[in-house]
Amino acid sequence: MANLITQEQWRFYDANGYLRLGKMLDDAELTALRGRIDDIMLGKAKLNYDRLLMQLDSETGKYADAGQQSRGYKGSTLGYRKIQDLELDDLFLAYMQRPIFREICAREYGPDVPVAAFRAMFMNKPARKGTFLPWHQDRWTSLDRDPLITTWTALDPATVANGCVQVVPGTHKVGLINPSHASGFVTPEQARQFATPDKIVHLELQAGEAVLLHNWLLHGSDVNRTDIPRRAFSVCYMDARTRAADGEQFSQIFGELEAADV
Repeated sequence: MANLITQEQWRFYDANGYLRLGKMLDDAELTALRGRIDDIMLGKAKLNYDRLLMQLDSETGKYADAGQQSRGYKGSTLGYRKIQDLELDDLFLAYMQRPIFREICAREYGPDVPVAAFRAMFMNKPARKGTFLPWHQDRWTSLDRDPLITTWTALDPATVANGCVQVVPGTHKVGLINPSHASGFVTPEQARQFATPDKIVHLELQAGEAVLLHNWLLHGSDVNRTDIPRRAFSVCYMDARTRAADGEQFSQIFGELEAADV
C-alpha cells in the first residue's frame, strides 16, 4: 500500500517538530464525534465513567485553577477541560486506528513495535472560557521510556482567538528543556528564552483537520475569547512496552505484545 505521508512531509516534520495532516474528518464524521463527546459530557453515553479521567475547566482561565484530574463523572456540563481514556469509546477508537496513524507509529517506533495509547483525550476550551496552558514539552518522568508523538484533531475551527495550539518550531531538537519537571513544563525564564514572539507559530486549523506533533516540541495555548468552543481530540501514541512507575496499564492500539514483553 502506498504511503500516506511523503518523504518531503517527513523532512518538514523532522526539521520543525510538527506536520499538518490535512482534513481527516468529513462533515458527517465531525457531527458524530461532536455528538459523542457532548453526550459523554452530559452523562448520556453508555460508558463506564469510573474508567474515564475527567477534569472541569477553570473559572478564572488560570491553569492552577482547573478542576481536579481524577476518574469519574463530575456532573452534566459542557464545561469540561479534559476527558481522557477515550479509546474505551468505539467511535473514538476507530478514528485512532486509521491507517495514517498506524503509518506514523510504524515510522516513529518501528514497523513491528506494538503501540499503545498513553493518552486519548478530549481537550476543550468552552466558549468565552478555557484554561491558559503554559509552555511545555510532553514528557513524563513516571515512564521508563518517552512517548514521542501526538496527533491533535480539531473538532471545531481552531483559531488564535479561541486558543489554538501555539508551537515553537525546531525546539524538539533542543532536547528536554526542563527535565526535572515531572510533566515537561518549562520555567518562565526558559519560556522567555525559547518562545520569543518572532518564533511562535499558531496552528490554526479548520474543523476536521489534524496535526502531528513531536512530544518534545515546545507548545502551549491561550484562553477562548469567542462564542464557540474549541474542542479537539488529542492522542499520544507510545511504544506498548513502556512501563509506568505506578504500574498503570495502557490500552493496546496497534500490533501485539510478545509474551516476553508483558
